[in-house]
Amino acid sequence: MSKTSYYAPKGGLPPQSQLLTDRAMFTDAYAVIPKGTFSDIVTSYLPFWEKARFWVIARPMSGFAETFSQYIAEVQPGGGSDRPETEPDVEAVLFVVEGQITVTVDGATHELEEGGYAFLPPDKPYAVHNTSDAVARFHWVRKRFQRVEGLELPDVLITNEKDVAPTPMPDTDGVWATTRFVDPEDLRHDMHVTIVTFQPGGVIPFPETHVMEHGLYVLEGKAVYRLNQDWVEVEAGDFMWLRAFCPQACYAGGPGPFRYLLYKDVNRHMGFGGPTAIPGR
Repeated sequence: MSKTSYYAPKGGLPPQSQLLTDRAMFTDAYAVIPKGTFSDIVTSYLPFWEKARFWVIARPMSGFAETFSQYIAEVQPGGGSDRPETEPDVEAVLFVVEGQITVTVDGATHELEEGGYAFLPPDKPYAVHNTSDAVARFHWVRKRFQRVEGLELPDVLITNEKDVAPTPMPDTDGVWATTRFVDPEDLRHDMHVTIVTFQPGGVIPFPETHVMEHGLYVLEGKAVYRLNQDWVEVEAGDFMWLRAFCPQACYAGGPGPFRYLLYKDVNRHMGFGGPTAIPGR
């Protein structure tokens, strides 16, 4: 595939002369976090990480989106962690948007460059380091794994976007395609992180309304997105956070491709929050 250019935040702080008006919004159905909000003052630091900071762009919230968290990590040369994850039974996806990192898991060390993707199953300790001489930035999607009796845990998967052929959506003449890193029929997985690409003029021609929660980080390009009852302009560096059943559609106006990193929860029954008493039994 052709070379891509992923947007990655750099931090800093807007000048005092800048207007306060922006595209940021939070509603009952969705949130939009524009790239301009990724300043130094909204970063977080995490235990057991060195020379690293994080923009937390999604976290489980009762009554909103509840299945995942998503960070944008910025790791300086020589930084990283031998213990990135501090909670049990949590799986992760890493996707590199700038620089390179090394991921060590199962006794093997893998180098992930821009476009690099790693799926890390639960109960599988791993380490992440930046051994290069440049800053590395990557997405870190975390989810508490939903175990199912009779299904094994998914395997570690290390790859790169350039090595995965996009799948065109039916009846779209290739203007809408999805890069799937995991086989959709592999029911061991309870989440997918994919890349969706629209060529100029491509559209989602109906308001998708479904149970899956979404995180959508715009890697490249711009588009107009329909979220619930609103039309919202988005561009590279923006993040959209959608709760279940939020109607969604878009059209890509160009001049180049519109591409985003997409999270969704999949392949599991809807939980009932614990045992339910049945009257008379």
